[in-house]
This record gives sequence, C-alpha cells and structure tokens, in this order.
Amino acid sequence: MRARICFVAMAAVVATFAAPATAEEKEPTAVIAIGGTTEWGLPGPTSFGPSASVEFTPIRNWLEIEIGAASLFRRGVTELETDVIFKKPFTLSDTMELMVGAGPAWSYTRDEGIKWGATVALDLMVWPWPERKFGWFIEPAYTITQGNEKSMSVSAGLLIAIP
Repeated sequence: MRARICFVAMAAVVATFAAPATAEEKEPTAVIAIGGTTEWGLPGPTSFGPSASVEFTPIRNWLEIEIGAASLFRRGVTELETDVIFKKPFTLSDTMELMVGAGPAWSYTRDEGIKWGATVALDLMVWPWPERKFGWFIEPAYTITQGNEKSMSVSAGLLIAIP
C-alpha cells in the first residue's frame, strides 16, 4: 500500500513539473567549463592553477549540479581540489544566467592528506550567441575545510555546451 502511495505521489510531482519542451527551450545535455582558478587563504598563501568542471540540469530552472576539480600551485605545494555544487539558476537575460549554490568540497596535499569541507559559490554565465554553444563564466566561491581553514577563490574561463 505504501509503495502505491509513493508511486502516485512521485507521478504527481513529475506531472506537475514536466512541461513539453519546444525547440528553442532545449537544454544542453551538459556544459563543460575550462579555465583557471586563483585561491586566497584567509589568512594564508595564494594559489593558482587550472580548473575544469561539468554541469548538468536534472530539474530545469530549479537545480543544476556542477562537479569540478582544480589543481592549485603555490611555492613547494600542489593541492588538488574537487567539489560538487548544487545550484539554483536565475535567468537574468537571454544571454546571462546567475546561479547560487553550495555543496561538499575535498582537497588533497601530500603533507596534509585529504580534507573535507563545504563551498558556497556564485556563478555568472554569459552566452554571447543565441545558440548557446560557447560562452564564458566567472565564479567566486568561499570554502571552509577541516581545521576551520577558510579560503576565497575566483574561477573564470570558457563554457562549452554539449548537445
């Protein structure tokens, strides 16, 4: 009986949020972001390095999930960072989107091992052409990891939509 109620409730939710898509509303399967990152420890050293992420939309206009990684370099230390950010998108215009999100983060250095924490991010995406095949982004973020280590970072780069 519970399984039937659960099935009916899930079907009602899907029917409520499902809308027929037109050709101009088509979302890409994924968006790849390739760029660079600068991170400032609060207080602490500054790091620079490349970053990459993939973003997909499980619930249109409500939820986007970004899985990202960066390799940050500073004097004598290489840090590998990954995060999963759950974002709420806001359409500012035909060519601009703003997303607000948060999620878990992990970092690894040879000396300190693996640390986990949380990240809060804003993501501004600019799509200069109506086809939305290529664009650019800037994403400031604030991260807190184990040991109460805090950092601010800014990532920027190229967006590539995967149909």
